[in-house]
Amino acid sequence: MDMAGTVAKSGFAAAEARPRHLTEPPLVRWMLIGIALVFLALVLLLPLTTVIAEALAKGVQTYLAAVTEPDALSAIRLTLLVAAIAVPLNTVFGVAAAWAIAKFKFSGRNVLVTLIDLPFAVSPVISGLIFVLLFGAQGWFGPWLEAAGIKIIFALPGIVLATVFVTFPFVARELLPVMQAQGSEEEEAAAGMGAGGWRIFFRITLPNIKWGLLYGIILCNARAMGEFGAVSVVSGHIRGLTNTIPLHVEILYNEYQFTASFAVASLLVLLALMTLIAKNVMEWKQQQVTQRMREEVETDAH
Repeated sequence: MDMAGTVAKSGFAAAEARPRHLTEPPLVRWMLIGIALVFLALVLLLPLTTVIAEALAKGVQTYLAAVTEPDALSAIRLTLLVAAIAVPLNTVFGVAAAWAIAKFKFSGRNVLVTLIDLPFAVSPVISGLIFVLLFGAQGWFGPWLEAAGIKIIFALPGIVLATVFVTFPFVARELLPVMQAQGSEEEEAAAGMGAGGWRIFFRITLPNIKWGLLYGIILCNARAMGEFGAVSVVSGHIRGLTNTIPLHVEILYNEYQFTASFAVASLLVLLALMTLIAKNVMEWKQQQVTQRMREEVETDAH
């Protein structure tokens, strides 16, 4: 076969090997890209831009006054405190649950996976109502808690419980596929050489999952700070005491303090943007780790 025929044949084979979506007409591809961009602009960029524009509509001084007002500062402090409690708890649970599911085989394993996904299926408002029915004044444990002088509903403990419930899948769900893909060969080899459980975790398991763990923590923190439904039910909306940032925004909006409400809401927008940037960085780091592991496997195979 001559050179021209060889080139033509190789070109034909390459065209056949190309993914089907790359063979669509340019008009179809640009239409799909345009639809996606328009949808993102309407659903994501326009609302975010509106929040920032309305927050600064009356000037920087008004904006600063709204976010430094005592009730706003109280909402910010409470939001940060709840996240500081809920995120570490969910991190410990997520690591333990993912490690158990990925590294061991035991009865009830599938049930545990299903329970981890439960908050995704239950409305946050319903989850908040469950805590009211359990720990409220007329709830199952209400009289006992009142007699012991313990207040959960309409107080910090109830807000933390509601936040922990709606956010606990995030860390576990990010770590599960990472741990399952890595397998347990390295841990088994270290155990065979006499390494203890904690040493194996900190020297082998944790370095392998660190980017997935950070990714899960970032998503968990963003959801904890932005949670509205469950916290709204258990907080009691006590201004300056049990209002988080989302609840404070609702109160300001209902009182027709639109500029102030958008100003406080812009804090959550900034949090979302920081989360998005951190999320992309974590994904990039994780892809690098995965690529390096794949290259090491291919090198060992050869």
